Amino acid sequence: MFRGSLPALVTPMKNSEVDFDEIQALVEWHIDQGSNGLVPVGTTGESPTLSHQEHDAVVDCVVNAAKGRIPIIAGPGSNNTAETVRLVKHAKKSGASAALVVTPYYNKPTQEGMILHFSEAEKCGLPIIIYNIPPRSVVDMSPETMGKLARLPNIVGVKDATGDVARVSLQRISCGNEFVQLSGEDASAIGFNAQGGVGCISVTGNVAPKLCAEMQNATLNGDYKKALEYQDLLMPLHKAIFTEPGVCGAKYGLSVLGKCSAEVRSPLSGLTSNTKKLIVSAMSHAGL
Repeated sequence: MFRGSLPALVTPMKNSEVDFDEIQALVEWHIDQGSNGLVPVGTTGESPTLSHQEHDAVVDCVVNAAKGRIPIIAGPGSNNTAETVRLVKHAKKSGASAALVVTPYYNKPTQEGMILHFSEAEKCGLPIIIYNIPPRSVVDMSPETMGKLARLPNIVGVKDATGDVARVSLQRISCGNEFVQLSGEDASAIGFNAQGGVGCISVTGNVAPKLCAEMQNATLNGDYKKALEYQDLLMPLHKAIFTEPGVCGAKYGLSVLGKCSAEVRSPLSGLTSNTKKLIVSAMSHAGL
């Protein structure tokens, strides 16, 4: 169910307010372009600067707009276990297909602390995808810990943003072949899938949804020659979007396409002119 290209959806803004009309339009566009699912209110959705009310409303909006046509994986992660549980419960109530729950950042819990955190979220009864991103959270869930959590019925997969494709094999040994492994790094997603991954929660997929979906489909069909052709089209865009914070790059790319405003909330800021040129050049290279 959770495989292929799953863009980490941006949250469009207009005069500092969430633009729900543009969210609905983006959902329709992604479905038309072949995205295999959407992941709203993650970091790329600017979750750190959304209020709880906005967070819930964005999840509701995306789920309602999708109408069951593609899976929606809400992003209710927090470094507060009680807050995470509340957000996961709302995602379940809204009709989301799963919840992407990040390892608790800043608190620096032990492996046992992470087991306790995810076990509480799992009790909500919604499928949980672990989000392991050591560069942001400062903690790294080990494959062994992940294996313990994978024994729980609602812990179904991982978004792996470690950048280490060897983790896929180690996690498969610990968690089993049915455990869903999704890349959290656009540039290395093709190598991740070659190791046994089944998709990518993608930032670039915001701007190039069709190309990202076709690249993922090629890897899942075992056609890595075709996948490499897409990789060569997309690699400059992967790099350009992440020259500055990825959400800023993704929103700027979408603004070039006329899909949404480039506006981001403070403390993020607009891109430099050099980065804008890089993104436009990379979009041209990709045929966008």
